Amino acid sequence: MGNENGGNFKDRLARMIFEADTPMGKLFDVGLIIFIKLSVIAVMLDSVSSIASQYGSILYFLEWFFTLAFTVEYLLRLYCAGRPLGYVTSFFGVVDLLAILPTYLSLLFPGGQYLLVIRVLRVLRVFRVLKLVKFLDEANMLMRALRASRVKIFVFLYAILSLVIIFGSLMYVIESAASGFTSIPRSIYWAIVTLTTVGYGDISPTTSLGQALASVIMIFGYGIIAVPTGIVTVEMGRAANSLTPSGQVLSCKQCGAEEHGADARYCRRCAAKLDPPS
Repeated sequence: MGNENGGNFKDRLARMIFEADTPMGKLFDVGLIIFIKLSVIAVMLDSVSSIASQYGSILYFLEWFFTLAFTVEYLLRLYCAGRPLGYVTSFFGVVDLLAILPTYLSLLFPGGQYLLVIRVLRVLRVFRVLKLVKFLDEANMLMRALRASRVKIFVFLYAILSLVIIFGSLMYVIESAASGFTSIPRSIYWAIVTLTTVGYGDISPTTSLGQALASVIMIFGYGIIAVPTGIVTVEMGRAANSLTPSGQVLSCKQCGAEEHGADARYCRRCAAKLDPPS
């Protein structure tokens, strides 16, 4: 009886974590999205020296709070996954691990000579924003049902926002304050100016690696401007085909893989049987 109850509890927990077709599943996803956004904001504020000097202890506490919360989430996903190794090696499994690993690794480098390493590890926490990708499909389908045109604009703006956060954070690591990259928000400002091909010239990279990254961002900018709206519409149509008729994402409880077709019965990654939408 105990094993059966444990199995039922595990199934309910897996449905809440990996799916969003229950009230608890929706609540779990919304709470996780809020935690991810707040943690990214805390990391960016911590890179501003004036804010860090005044509220450093609070930001430090928040970072460990979010890290412990994401650690619990990661362990729960391992517990619920029928094939833990499949989840660990999946894209979102790696992203979930990267969301918590840098904070623990920074404890191993307390010396002053490792300040650069600590800086890199701290900035890596910004990549928690990638965890939000797993929630886009459901959010997009919901918004499309309400305002189809507005959903397309939202997805496009979110993709651009994700790019400038990642590019700005990378440039903050590569360049120095002497070049004008004094904080992550200021580096994000430079990424926005560069990606939109405005080019004010008030901040510019001086290292070879920074200039190479700037070149990539410029090419991305031209590509974004040149891509017609029709291509975006086709891509959103393909995303719609990966949803069930009820608008839910079919997720595999064994490895956590998503984006299965509406008529899929087996996981495209581990071949496990998929549960039909409720």
